[in-house]
Amino acid sequence: MDIAAPAEKPLFSWSRHRAHPGRPAPFLPMSRAEMTALGWDACDVVLVTGDAYVDHPSFGMAIIGRLLEAQGFRVGIIAQPDWQSAEPFKVLGRPRVFFGVTGGNMDSMVNRYTADRRLRHDDAYTPGGEGGKRPDRCTLVYAQRCREAFKDVPIVLGGIEASLRRIAHYDYWSDKVRRSVLADAKADLLLYGNAERAVVEVAHRLAAGEAPRDLASIRGTALFRRVPGDCAELHADDLDSADEGAARRPGEIVIRLPSCEQVEADREAYARASRVLHRESNPGNARPLVQRHGDRDLWLNQPPIPLTSEEMDAVYDLPYARAPHPSYGDAKIPAWEMIKFSVTIMRGCFGGCTFCSITEHEGRIIQSRSEGSILREIERIRDKTPGFTGVISDIGGPTANMYRMACKDPKIEAACRRPSCVFPEICPNLNTSHDDLIRLYRKVREVKGVKKVMVASGVRYDLAVESPEYVKELVTHHVGGYLKIAPEHTERGPLDKMMKPGIGAYHRFRQMFEAAARQAGKKYYLIPYFIAAHPGTTDEDMMNLALWLKKNRYRADQVQTFLPSPMATATAMYHTGVNPLRGVRHGGSDKVEAVTGLRQRRLHKAFLRYHDPDNWPLLREALKRMGRADLIGPRPGQLVPSHQPPGTGKAAGTRRPVRPGGRMQRFTTKGVPLHK
Repeated sequence: MDIAAPAEKPLFSWSRHRAHPGRPAPFLPMSRAEMTALGWDACDVVLVTGDAYVDHPSFGMAIIGRLLEAQGFRVGIIAQPDWQSAEPFKVLGRPRVFFGVTGGNMDSMVNRYTADRRLRHDDAYTPGGEGGKRPDRCTLVYAQRCREAFKDVPIVLGGIEASLRRIAHYDYWSDKVRRSVLADAKADLLLYGNAERAVVEVAHRLAAGEAPRDLASIRGTALFRRVPGDCAELHADDLDSADEGAARRPGEIVIRLPSCEQVEADREAYARASRVLHRESNPGNARPLVQRHGDRDLWLNQPPIPLTSEEMDAVYDLPYARAPHPSYGDAKIPAWEMIKFSVTIMRGCFGGCTFCSITEHEGRIIQSRSEGSILREIERIRDKTPGFTGVISDIGGPTANMYRMACKDPKIEAACRRPSCVFPEICPNLNTSHDDLIRLYRKVREVKGVKKVMVASGVRYDLAVESPEYVKELVTHHVGGYLKIAPEHTERGPLDKMMKPGIGAYHRFRQMFEAAARQAGKKYYLIPYFIAAHPGTTDEDMMNLALWLKKNRYRADQVQTFLPSPMATATAMYHTGVNPLRGVRHGGSDKVEAVTGLRQRRLHKAFLRYHDPDNWPLLREALKRMGRADLIGPRPGQLVPSHQPPGTGKAAGTRRPVRPGGRMQRFTTKGVPLHK
């Protein structure tokens, strides 16, 4: 079901930039030699990316490049250039229309650093998995080099790194509020979210001679401009009460966020800006936002209208080579190796988890492909992807089981400002039927040459329990021994700040899962994810989670510590100590206990790895301080022993080699079992 929002020009209805653009390129060119072979004297658009170029629809630059190619533009790719000078950015010559700059499929800072700000030495999006092939904040750096290379060429930012930094934002790695990346990059335009609609219109209008400043009305864009005189400004000082009077104001409404300087100086103002931005995220009712940066106004248009199923099908049916660029030779690109036999069936997520960036980037409206498009892609994998053995490694998306789910009434959907359709409980207006997904699973299994179809995307278990038939179908046919789900915590305090269901929903799903496994004659296991140090989590909460893990015989060998990604609601909690899920008012805001100190973050991580002897000294000290020394000892109900094995306890919180032992189930946050 498509959202009832203002009509947009169909994605593929634009007149081609070139009436006869020629046959699609085998790969979008990365060199002058490839351009010459195609008969090109210049590129119209040059896309600069922090990832290796893999011509596959799981990689953003491939989607944008092939989409613009289908519109009649000549598109080149500069992948992971040496950023020390502007010369590598000149390799394809001066683009006629614009430079498109993206950090890649991951935020470059998340890609490069751990939650403890430690340097990673690998990069899944680089040949050989080699780290260090992109600079920190690479969107910003690449844009500056593009400007040095060709001063007068428009620069358009896109991708998740730009999307999550489109306004003034808290930057965890520098521990300060930074300006919009558009300001620091000195680019002309920023596209946020899944930007197919915006990039097509931008390309055609720039090619027709319009200047970037003329593109101020395109949804999903941000740029610096003056607020039009006929706009009525609604200040975000108290959004909830201000909304009541908004309808009485004449003209178009634009919401003025606290300025960059205000959110930098006043944490409550930062929390208010975060609350407003997330409330204005529904394409059906969102209003433009404006935020002052120094002497300029940053203007954010409303979110893009989601693609229809027909449009998504056309995007995924574009002539991708479905392989890395030949210039990489035999080098393995880990991200490609992981997804080359998987299929994306939908986008978006209406869960609204506060620590997750999916909603901020892809939106909460589910965009689903048709059965026919999905089946065609599986046939292409079967026929064209080397090494295919008959196993589809994943069929899913941001979640495994939101396919074709939507509000029962498009009018209600277009008017809604709830940040989640499933918290604090499932909205009665949400259609939670899994029938379409079950039917899809059955059709996929019937494709000739397909032996097994796995579901590796995370299952939203609070939705799955609404459909016992789905759980049975999933367990009987689509689980390969282990299934990952994400309860994240057991305690109500942190779960409320995450906007996650209570642990009772997990127990109900586990019962259904185990019953279905027994009926199918299988021995399958759940892999639960948990987060340490999330805002709103106390030491007692982590202690109780550790006791739950021990009682349920789980041992986590890798754990997830909360990482404050830009623009997430939980990041606002972490930085401000204020809960933006509720009204933000000076002196009347709901406070949140944020876990910011390195020692406390390590303690919370240690509770998740209560079984690791290296963590026992830290846990004993904490339990004594908490008045829970009764949990120290050898009995089953106690958490850590009182004795310390020789040679352990010197590196609390660090990872140790995996050792088989006991009868407990080990799991990792990546869903790869280490021992059971």
